[in-house]
Amino acid sequence: MKNIFIYIVLLWSGFAFSQNEQLANNYYDKGDFEKAKIIYEDLLRSSPSNTQYFLRTIDCYQQLQQFDLAEKTILSRYNAYKQGVFLVELGYNYQLQKNESKAKSYYEQAIDKIKTNPNDVYGVGNAFEKKVLLEYALKAYQTAMQVQPNYNFNFQIGMLYGQLGKTDLMIDLLLTESYNNQQNANLIQTQLSRFMNGETDNTAFKDAMRKALILRTQKDQDVFWNHYLSWFYVQQKEFGKAFIQEKAIYKREPESLISIVNLSQFALNEDDTETASEILNFILQNTKDIDLLIQTNANLMQIKIDKAQEKDYPAITAELQQLLVTYEINPFTLSLQLIQAHFLAFNLKKTEEGKAVVKRALELNLNAYQQADAKMELADILLLEEKFNQALIYYSQIQMDLKNDVMSHEASLKAAKTSYFKTDFEWALKQFKELKSANTQLIANDALEYFLLINDNTAADSTQTALKQFAKGDFLLYQNKKQEAITHFQNILKTFKGQEIEAVTLLRLGQIYESQKDYTLALSQYQQIIDNHSDGIYVDEALFFSAEIYNDELKDVEKAKPLYEKVIFNHQDSIYFVDARKKYRELRGDKNL
Repeated sequence: MKNIFIYIVLLWSGFAFSQNEQLANNYYDKGDFEKAKIIYEDLLRSSPSNTQYFLRTIDCYQQLQQFDLAEKTILSRYNAYKQGVFLVELGYNYQLQKNESKAKSYYEQAIDKIKTNPNDVYGVGNAFEKKVLLEYALKAYQTAMQVQPNYNFNFQIGMLYGQLGKTDLMIDLLLTESYNNQQNANLIQTQLSRFMNGETDNTAFKDAMRKALILRTQKDQDVFWNHYLSWFYVQQKEFGKAFIQEKAIYKREPESLISIVNLSQFALNEDDTETASEILNFILQNTKDIDLLIQTNANLMQIKIDKAQEKDYPAITAELQQLLVTYEINPFTLSLQLIQAHFLAFNLKKTEEGKAVVKRALELNLNAYQQADAKMELADILLLEEKFNQALIYYSQIQMDLKNDVMSHEASLKAAKTSYFKTDFEWALKQFKELKSANTQLIANDALEYFLLINDNTAADSTQTALKQFAKGDFLLYQNKKQEAITHFQNILKTFKGQEIEAVTLLRLGQIYESQKDYTLALSQYQQIIDNHSDGIYVDEALFFSAEIYNDELKDVEKAKPLYEKVIFNHQDSIYFVDARKKYRELRGDKNL
């Protein structure tokens, strides 16, 4: 009984201690340093060796300008532990009082401590970095390496060079460190990538990186530098240049195509289909692996179908059939079978034949993910046929079979769109609301778009008359009936002129015209949104899409720049903000490619 009582007392004491710490942290975060100080002092008395409590107590003293008390407390700690980190704290206490000479004296003493005890560098260097005393932090790490040559702080020194604007020194040191300690190369690349894609003007940094890597590739024949240069080009989304490096590597190390396969996927993900096709054809010529041959052919066929015009359909039909004859109908060729089914249904309008292909696939010995892929395609075709309830059954099966998986979220999004197409807006709205917080950004963005569409237009028109017509137009787009969709959306503009639905209808028309490469008409729709709906939720998209047309298609930089600029300065909450900022910097001259 006595032991139980002691256990309860200890448990309660620990709980109360934790509560006090949380309360102190809350006061500290709110800037109520007087109250935070009292609790931290109490916590420090209970745990005198706790560094966090000590630093927070000192910080509270300094925030309250109780510098004498802070100095007394720091000195007491230094006398007890004799660690250089407390000399940094003393120096900083004087720096806050504008006593630069005293501050410098203590900082130099902290550096001297490293000379006699190199282990002090860990606390001293970290303290200098936290207080953004970068030159002193640099000196601390360099001193430790001079005293103890076995120590390696090249990574920390390199990062400090970067923060101090000494980018050439940073790049040279970190590249050398990457080569000498290749187990750290990924960590270093992550940090270099942050500098390349950071908030500040990074033109000079990227240019210096490129030159340094090319120079090392030329001077040193080690494929390590080809890999590094390939990585750099991937960061810049210059997949063609990365492919040149990967081919050079493959000629010398033909054991594996994995890096080239990964590069093809990067290019596909960024819609660089021209480079992706070149890489995929290279893979076909250099592998005998059946699985890789099947997947590569599937990717190439998808690229061909996405670019195809009606005159290309017979050749695609024949090529798909030949591939399935060559590699046969089995679980390994499922990707080709589903591409064939989709092509039959959506391009050739042969939905029964498309469904037959999928149903045949479902009879194979498929794993759970393959079954989900096949059911997703079957549901998509059923939706195409306006068999909404049947489609929902298959989407729901995927959601049940693969709970919390990305594919389950995709099925949920398609189910929500199905409800939207059949004008069951109440149910669709609930689903889109849940999917707004999905882990996959594309799904979350898509769900948010439809949530706002339904929500705003229901508020503006409780009968949802215009929204029903708009959903019908979207369904025509899903059915790949673009000309009918254009006519339908144009009728919406006439019927509901000046109403809430007008802006999003103009946006849809702009997107259709853009997909048809009719850029003049697309820009006209977007401009009407900019002129007449500048306070609406679609103006950021109209600005960004217009900028993209001028920049990428019409090569009119002077017209693109102000449009990107408006997204940056007027629409910082836009999902296009980051891309607009990046493109604007490139056009302004922040990227020298």
